[in-house]
Amino acid sequence: MDLLIVEPLESEVMQWLEERHSVRYAPELAREPRAFRQALYNVRSLIVPPSVAIDSQALHYAPVLRAVGRVSAGAENIELDACARAGVEVVRSLTATAQAEAEFMIGALLALLRRVPVVGSDGMLVGRELGSATVGLVGMAPAARSMAQLLGGFGSRVIGYDPSVHASDGVWERWNVKPRGLRELLEESDAVCVLLSYFSRYHGLLGERFLPFCKANQVIVSIAHSGLFDEHALADALASGQIAAAWLDSLEPGALDAGRPLAGMDTLQITPRVASTTRESRLRSAWAVVKRIDELLSLTPAAQREFKPTSPDLVLDLEVGPVST
Repeated sequence: MDLLIVEPLESEVMQWLEERHSVRYAPELAREPRAFRQALYNVRSLIVPPSVAIDSQALHYAPVLRAVGRVSAGAENIELDACARAGVEVVRSLTATAQAEAEFMIGALLALLRRVPVVGSDGMLVGRELGSATVGLVGMAPAARSMAQLLGGFGSRVIGYDPSVHASDGVWERWNVKPRGLRELLEESDAVCVLLSYFSRYHGLLGERFLPFCKANQVIVSIAHSGLFDEHALADALASGQIAAAWLDSLEPGALDAGRPLAGMDTLQITPRVASTTRESRLRSAWAVVKRIDELLSLTPAAQREFKPTSPDLVLDLEVGPVST
């Protein structure tokens, strides 16, 4: 079988694939891990939702698998190391969701700055304007470029930090973002947007080493994996008022359970990964992913041996090729 599709796709995308390849559409397998693994023995490519794990165990059941597609944003539940060892390419678009994510963050910033008041010079509780704010972008993901453009229209000052992008890199000037160290960014920013791609080496990056230096009354919007935050340090900063409010669009299951540091925080808002999910972004992402999978399925065996598998430190930008993260 050429392609097993577990994530729902738009009808025109499905029709395009079915005209070219042998396709099985089985979204019910997302709820049946054992049946999913058993279905992999003759599958050359997959498209799976974030709820489906592609790990060493799953790959053991997939001897001819060559590509795993992810239409939804993020690579959670996909073990990139295991895929690299198995010669399986992880296919996803980094650019399809950039505009949707930027629009979401702009809306969240406007809501937090206006809805969470601060004490003005006259002693009154008042909101703030985005145009007068310094906004820090943590992570130079594709959405950061869209963010910088939108923030420029408001008149905001934009600064940024990315541990994998040197301060001398030309991307800062091209995107009109001033580079800063992470502590400097937190000290200067009225609002912070976190877009950094998650790797285990970044776990807890935004923790007690940096969060105590946040500018007073700062607001934070994050569309990144919540593992970037140390929950104890974030809870302390919210409780003290150092951070006026935070909006996380991705939070690990159980993080708000009773007894956890963030439980009951009334200045913390959570949304279930809605930043990247729009009608338009899903269609862009679906077309980008299925066309790349179509290319891979069309390769001859000799060409397939020459194709380089995805490495853990590379993600595929379907417009410009492999991009370091």
